[in-house]
Amino acid sequence: MKKLMIAAAIAVLASGAAFAADPACEAQANEKKLSGAARTSFIKKCEKDSASAVKHACETQAGEKKLSGAAKNSFVNKCVKDAAGAAAAHK
Repeated sequence: MKKLMIAAAIAVLASGAAFAADPACEAQANEKKLSGAARTSFIKKCEKDSASAVKHACETQAGEKKLSGAAKNSFVNKCVKDAAGAAAAHK
């Protein structure tokens, strides 16, 4: 179950690169035939939502491990960072 959540979170993770848009968000924008400011706004929101989903998945994992305080924060930060690295490697 944990691996499935990680895989799902990585699949929707926002881009780790500062200037490259998330391919999944780009594809959604293309399907909706968005352009200009509407496209930019959509991609920005999509990436923000994706990053939020990853953080939530990492926080859920920390809860399953019964982590709290600094240990939880450290775990969540590493989990999010690892997910971003994995997503960047798949581009």
